[in-house]
Amino acid sequence: MTVTESMIEVQRSKVFGTQPKVDLVSPCRIGYGILRLSEEEQNALLKRFHHANLTPHFFIPASGSGSRMFQFLFDFLEKPSEDNQSQVERFLNHLEDFAFFRKIHADIKQQLNDNKIDLAQFVRYVVGKEGLELGDLPKGLVPFHNYGYFILNPFQEQVLQAAKMGGGKAKLHFTINLKFEGKIKETIEQVCAISGYQIEATFSTQNEDTDSIAFALDGTIFELSPGKPLTRPSGHGALLENLNEVASEMVFIKNIDNVQHESHAHISIRENQKIGGLLLKLKEDLAEIVKDGVVNRALFFDVVRYYQLEATDLEEMTDMDIKAYINRPRRVCGMVRNEGQPGGGPFWVKSTNGKISKQIVEKAQIASSGDQFNVMVKSSHFNPVLMACDRYDLEGNLLDLNRFKDDEMYFVVKRNYKGHDILFAEQPGLWNGGMADWLTVFVETDSNAFTPVKTVLDLLESAHQSS
Repeated sequence: MTVTESMIEVQRSKVFGTQPKVDLVSPCRIGYGILRLSEEEQNALLKRFHHANLTPHFFIPASGSGSRMFQFLFDFLEKPSEDNQSQVERFLNHLEDFAFFRKIHADIKQQLNDNKIDLAQFVRYVVGKEGLELGDLPKGLVPFHNYGYFILNPFQEQVLQAAKMGGGKAKLHFTINLKFEGKIKETIEQVCAISGYQIEATFSTQNEDTDSIAFALDGTIFELSPGKPLTRPSGHGALLENLNEVASEMVFIKNIDNVQHESHAHISIRENQKIGGLLLKLKEDLAEIVKDGVVNRALFFDVVRYYQLEATDLEEMTDMDIKAYINRPRRVCGMVRNEGQPGGGPFWVKSTNGKISKQIVEKAQIASSGDQFNVMVKSSHFNPVLMACDRYDLEGNLLDLNRFKDDEMYFVVKRNYKGHDILFAEQPGLWNGGMADWLTVFVETDSNAFTPVKTVLDLLESAHQSS
């Protein structure tokens, strides 16, 4: 990445200037921005998805390191505390329940049984390069689930779930850390050979030219050496460029760690098929609005009301406005009940031009006190990143996704780099500001389809154990 003076000044102004404000109007709720489908409606959507006979195409960000899964182990090594010691105790008491237990060398297991291995030494074996290296691997390569003689990681589970959605066929695009590309391809080839599924897997990396410049707290550039600024990846919003290269009628977006053991995966598969069916229905309903160039305004208003697309009066829209409104990228986003998870949720948001629209907003974008905080804590639903997207207009033209993002909704983040505090700007989040001007439908989704693994201890939950 070549850093220019103009880049430095633009990014410095973002980091140290007036920060973007999110103006929350209200949370989206059932009947007011979020659809709740009857069993009959859900079954109809499942039939619609199956009759379309599409090969599902998944876009899965997967470059994240697994080190955060094992953070309490690193903390224990660096500074033991009552909190991380209790987590380590639970980790050790359930060691045989983790899929990676099978990868532990027999000698180490024997030493554990005989109490002849130092606890810190064993923890270093689990996370360090001299042992299992679990703290260095991408999260997608960490073994998650046991299957008899086999253990599977998230890459493999994503492949299996996608293929089951598509009747044995699927396409998947993973954004990865290039360092692990060979290992990732090998692990996917293994599960394809065993299952016999027809899988097309492609890969890309986050473009380094989208990286952000890091600044010290005093506003100066943080340099690794004289004349060499430190740069940081600018968040998952930078992956909009990667998504823009995926040309499919329907693209599902999921996080790499949101998978389930096969014995529990049917709910997640069904929910994806349901939101896929709803996306197909949405496109068909929108296509009916304009026939032979003539806009059916009454039908337009009916469609807007049914899908709860807007909270404002649209009577002033011209026919040209309506055509532009419906010819945007579309997304159907599953929303689960809010149970206090960290992350984003669905809200009605007012933009600087006064327009009110549905957006997925991260808690980090919202003030931690005051009126905006009060709106945030009243939210009933949470974003599990379970969405189906269509980036074609109604005439079959591929849309440039960069036209539909809000560049002003960037994040300023504070991190610690080798003992030094740094600040840098992240691009508008992929499903936040990166999709700000998409035609958006929120639908309530079964919370059992949301089983992320943020810490290794989450693998002890029932969704990750054989039933």
